[in-house]
Amino acid sequence: MDIDPQLIWGAGAGGLVVLLALVVFLVTRLGALGNEVRRFADAQNAIHGTVKERLDEVAVRVGDGLQRSDSTINEIRGRLAVIDEAQKRLTELSSQVVGLQDVLSNKQARGAFGEVQLQDLVKAALPPSAYRFQHTFSSGKRADCMIVLPNPPGPIAIDAKFPLESYRQLREAKDDAARVQAGRAFSRDVVSHIADIAEKYIVPGETAESALLFLPSEAVYAELHANFPAAVEDSYRRRVWIVSPTTLMATLNTVRAILRDVRMREQAEFIRDEIIRLLADVRRLDDRVGKLAGHFELADKDIRQIRTSADKITSRGEKIREVDLSAVDEVEGPGPDREPEPPVGIRGT
Repeated sequence: MDIDPQLIWGAGAGGLVVLLALVVFLVTRLGALGNEVRRFADAQNAIHGTVKERLDEVAVRVGDGLQRSDSTINEIRGRLAVIDEAQKRLTELSSQVVGLQDVLSNKQARGAFGEVQLQDLVKAALPPSAYRFQHTFSSGKRADCMIVLPNPPGPIAIDAKFPLESYRQLREAKDDAARVQAGRAFSRDVVSHIADIAEKYIVPGETAESALLFLPSEAVYAELHANFPAAVEDSYRRRVWIVSPTTLMATLNTVRAILRDVRMREQAEFIRDEIIRLLADVRRLDDRVGKLAGHFELADKDIRQIRTSADKITSRGEKIREVDLSAVDEVEGPGPDREPEPPVGIRGT
């Protein structure tokens, strides 16, 4: 079978056109694909840059956060150290409070505590010559402290008392009945201490007509004066004055002022004699100053006279210096038998 060449050429030309169209399509698609690839690469680069920037920001924030965390941790450590030190101090304070409670629970130790506090207050307010601790009376009784004052009023005894058990019962009472019972015990203890001090430490002819009961607790003192007026009135009747650390310090300051006044009165005669001697010395000094002034006046008079004589001598010297000797040279000199005439100004001198 014969094939027409034109048909073959037409078929080849059509295939070539199709091939060319396919090539053009492929090139176009490849170009578009290249553009897409480039856009994808640019987008990827942009995303990479954004991610890098974000990562840098995150790194900076994490670094700042770590630094703040370090400072916070250091601050927390410092505060923990302070808390630990405070806890140690609280532990020491708790042990001291427990020790103080142990001291106050024992009557003898509690009495020593009151005596030590009394001694500290007295030493801080008065000179050593104004007090004596553990003073023994002629009866053999011994007071915690004796304030030495002149008559009147005379020496005043101070004794420390601490009715702590009954006060604790009063503060720890759960109901009215227990509170009334504890109040009676507290009042009874205070009245007993007042009577004991009035009997032992107010001695006619040896002490003043009063004494001091020292309560080493402001709380006990306030409770007594606030709720137990009968006990306070009993102390007034017996002339036993109840004092706390604060009121005792005020009393001791008053005593110090009294001692200063007494000392001034004792020295008044000596001061008067010294003033009289001082006035006599002043009079003698005035007389001697007057005599010295007279000497100065005589010396001034002599100096004036000397100055007058010096002025006269100076005047005469000037007159001598002003003599004209040339006139003498012009006159014929004296002969052998003739005496020269004295110059003018010297004649008749």
